[in-house]
Amino acid sequence: MTGETPKNEYWWKCSMCGYTLQAPVPPGSCPSCKETCAFTDVTCYTPECGGDGHMDQRLVGGDKK
Repeated sequence: MTGETPKNEYWWKCSMCGYTLQAPVPPGSCPSCKETCAFTDVTCYTPECGGDGHMDQRLVGGDKK
């Protein structure tokens, strides 16, 4: 994973296990933990985290500076 998002795809993070994936919409269940859980949009929308199409490490829990 490069951290860049193809057009019309977003980064989603599983609320149960923290798994991240790229997709136009979040899945019904997590591909990693197999649970039905909430997904948070962790796509970057500001220049501080790389701009459109990148994963926002501040939301994912990373410390990319």
